Amino acid sequence: MIYLDNSATSYPKPLAVRQAVAKALTEYGANPGRSGYAMSVRTTQAVYECRQAAAEFFGARGPQCVIFTPSCTQSINMVLHGVLRPGDHVVVSDMEHNAVMRPLAALGEQGIAYTAAAVTPGDSDATLEAFRRAMRPNTRLVVCTQASNVFGIRVPVERIAALCHQYGAKICVDCAQSAGLVPIRMEESGIDYLCCAGHKGLYGLMGTGLLILRDPEEPLEPLIRGGTGSQSRSLVQPDDPPERYESGTVNVPGILALRAGIDFVRRRGPENLWREETAKAAQLYDRLARMPQVQLYTGRPQLPDSLPVLSFNIRGMDSEAVGEALARHGIAVRSGLHCAPTAHDKMGDGGAVRVSPGAFTTEREIETAAAVIRALRPGG
Repeated sequence: MIYLDNSATSYPKPLAVRQAVAKALTEYGANPGRSGYAMSVRTTQAVYECRQAAAEFFGARGPQCVIFTPSCTQSINMVLHGVLRPGDHVVVSDMEHNAVMRPLAALGEQGIAYTAAAVTPGDSDATLEAFRRAMRPNTRLVVCTQASNVFGIRVPVERIAALCHQYGAKICVDCAQSAGLVPIRMEESGIDYLCCAGHKGLYGLMGTGLLILRDPEEPLEPLIRGGTGSQSRSLVQPDDPPERYESGTVNVPGILALRAGIDFVRRRGPENLWREETAKAAQLYDRLARMPQVQLYTGRPQLPDSLPVLSFNIRGMDSEAVGEALARHGIAVRSGLHCAPTAHDKMGDGGAVRVSPGAFTTEREIETAAAVIRALRPGG
């Protein structure tokens, strides 16, 4: 199989990640933070070390800022439900994932409104001005993807963060597609809430995510309350992070695998991975641009404006039909709306075929995929 669906989940996983899972099941099988015997203490330390590694990787103040979650989606929900109150206003980009848009639609029933600001690809000034025009006196939060999961368009979140703080608002950044590729220094960039998927560019397991707080002293309302292994006599949720946000038993195998994934990315270098993977996306773009039956929606992928995500359609063919045809040739892509209908509305398509290379994609695989696409025709 030629796997070109890394925007959904990276595959294959590095050997060190697979080994970390096995080690978690054999050496770290106890519940962390709940007991005083040796394996529980050892597991608690291993979880803490992952928290520490994540804080260092993303330039956060310390391990207390790092919250483990089951997904980037839950991280985003934790921020939305933890920050917003009736009467608040939110600004989003016009390329957001349903992880943002569906919770906001539900919060609309509580009197929380939002405005979508238009992203102009490759023009940070125009994008920033669109966000400026969308700000209101009651804007409490800006929620913005760092890069479109459909088209790889990068958004200048660092400049938007500075704008937010001028208006007294907070910013939450969805870096599901960018974490592990775009270097992120949270404290320096002014990002208040960073939401990550563990299973994409960080090469961890599905079912893992991160919420990283810029200021852990500014508490969110917890999305879930329950046992934390601390202050058990009290029926009130603990105040201090990370326990405040991590009720229940954490996913130890997933967390240890995430630590191994972060180490893999750190050793390879995020910018190196970004450059190499974007070069693969550009290689395919160059081949597709010469095919008259192929419709492309963005310019050639390039740093620093693009992530290695490329979407296209074949004229006269439904995107799902293209995906099925590629699957019959052993090529794994994703087709359809990619849980981001606003991004498709922006680009004027009703769904697209998405190709996303990863760290292990080869030039030969790109050439093979291009040859198969070249042969596809409606009704073929």
